[in-house]
Amino acid sequence: MNLRIGITGKLLIWFLVIIAIFYGTILVLYINVQQVVRLSESIVAKNYAIASGIKKMMETLLSMEENKQKYLLLKKADYLVFFNEAQRDFEENLDQVIRLTAMGHEISEVWRDVSDDYHTYPSASKVHAYLAGNVKDPEAVNTFWIPESVINDWIGKISDERQKNELEIEQATRELNRKGRLSAKNGLIGLAVCSLVGFLGICYLAYSMIRPLRELMNGIREISSDRLGTPLKVRSQDEFGELAHAFNEMSYRLRKEERMRSDFISMLSHEIRTPLTSIRESVNMIREEVMGPINNRQEKFLGIAGSEISRISDLLSHLMQASRLEPGLLNMQLAPIDPHTFISECAKNIKLAVQAKRIELQIHVPSQLPPVVGDHKQLQQAMLNYLSNAVKFSEPDSRIIVGVRQHRLKNRLSFFVKDNGPGILDEDQAYLFNKYYRGLRERERLEGVGLGLSIVKNIVESHHGTVWVSSQVGRGSTFGFTLPSAPG
Repeated sequence: MNLRIGITGKLLIWFLVIIAIFYGTILVLYINVQQVVRLSESIVAKNYAIASGIKKMMETLLSMEENKQKYLLLKKADYLVFFNEAQRDFEENLDQVIRLTAMGHEISEVWRDVSDDYHTYPSASKVHAYLAGNVKDPEAVNTFWIPESVINDWIGKISDERQKNELEIEQATRELNRKGRLSAKNGLIGLAVCSLVGFLGICYLAYSMIRPLRELMNGIREISSDRLGTPLKVRSQDEFGELAHAFNEMSYRLRKEERMRSDFISMLSHEIRTPLTSIRESVNMIREEVMGPINNRQEKFLGIAGSEISRISDLLSHLMQASRLEPGLLNMQLAPIDPHTFISECAKNIKLAVQAKRIELQIHVPSQLPPVVGDHKQLQQAMLNYLSNAVKFSEPDSRIIVGVRQHRLKNRLSFFVKDNGPGILDEDQAYLFNKYYRGLRERERLEGVGLGLSIVKNIVESHHGTVWVSSQVGRGSTFGFTLPSAPG
C-alpha cells in the first residue's frame, strides 16, 4: 500500500517537525532555567541567610562578653541592659540558623550542642526579668554570665559551621554556573538543530520540486521543438507525480498520433504517386502528339497541367522524404567528408537556379579545415535545402554566401548559408525547424508545406549536430548547422 503524501502534506509534516524540535528545545531550556532558579533561591533563602545569622551570632557573642566585662568593671546597669539585648539577638539568630539548617535535613550536631550548652545558662528573658525588678537578689546577676571559655568554644564551632556554609555556597555557585552554561549550550544546540532541519527541509523540498519541474520543462521544450522525447520518470506520488503521469500520457498520445500521421502521409503519397505518374505520362503523350495534332491553345493548357503535375510530384516527394527521415530511422553511410569539396559540389548543384535569378554565389571555406564524418548524400541534401530557400527568398541581382567556419569549440565545424532576403520575424525563428511550420508572411507569399527545414533538422541531428538560424528583418538571414569534426 503506497502512502500518498501531497506537497501540502510534506510542507505540513516538515513544519510540525521544526515546531516539535523548537518547542522541545524551549522545554529543555525551561527545565534547566527552573533548576537554576531553584538553586539560586536555595542559595539566597538558605545559605546567605545562614551566613548572615552566623555573622550576627558571633557579633552578639563578642558584644555579650564585652558588656559583661564593662559591667563587672564599672557596675553600671546600662551594660547589663546591653548584655541582655545582645543575648536576645543571639537567641533569635541561633533559632533562625537552626531552623534554616534543618530545611530538608537533620539538625547539625554542632548547632544542637551549641543550643544545649546555651540553655544551661539563664536565658535573655530571665535577665530581662531581673532588670525589670522581678529579681531582688543582687547576687543573682552573677548567674547570668556565660564563661569566656564557653563563648570562645562557641565562636570556634560557629566559625567551623561558617566555613562549611561558605563551602556550600561555593559549590552551589559552581553548580549554578554549570547549569547556566548547560542551559545556554542546550539552547544553542536546539537552535542549531532546528535551523539545520529547517535548512535541510528547504533544500529537500526545493530539490523535490525543482527536479520534476526541470524535467517537465525539458520535455515541453522537446515537444515545442517538434521532438517527442522519452517519458518522464515518476519519482513521487504527489502532485508532481500526477503532473508527470499526465505529461507522459500526453506525450504518448502525441507520439502515437505523429506516427499515425506519418504513416498516413507516407501511404497516401505512395498511393497518389501511381495515378499521378499515369496522368503525367498521358499529358506528355498528348503534348508529343502521339494521339494526333494539337493546337496552340491546347498546348498552353497541357503545359499548365504538366507544371502542376510536377509541383504535386515534388510535394509528394517532400512528404515521403519527411516520413522516411524521422530521427533514428535513417540508414546512413558514414565516411569522411572534405568541407571544401562538399561546399563546391553543393554550389555546383544549385548553379542553374542561381544563374536564373542573376544571383552572385560566393564560397567562403578556409584552408586546412578538418573533415567531418557523415552521410555525404544526406548532408548534401540538407545544404541544398538551405541553398534552395536562400535562392527562393533572395531578390534578383543579390548575393548569397555559402561556406564553412571553425566553431568556437575546436572539434566542431559550422556550415552556413547567408542571404540578403527579407529576414524572419523574431517570433517565427523558434519554430522554423518544426514540421509543417511556415511563417505568416511565407504562407501569404510562397507555396509549400514547411518540410524543408524539418528535413534538415532530422538529418543534422542524426549526425549528432545542431541546426541554427540568425536573422534580422530587412537585413537577410543566415541558416547553418554545426557538426563534429573527424577525430585527429
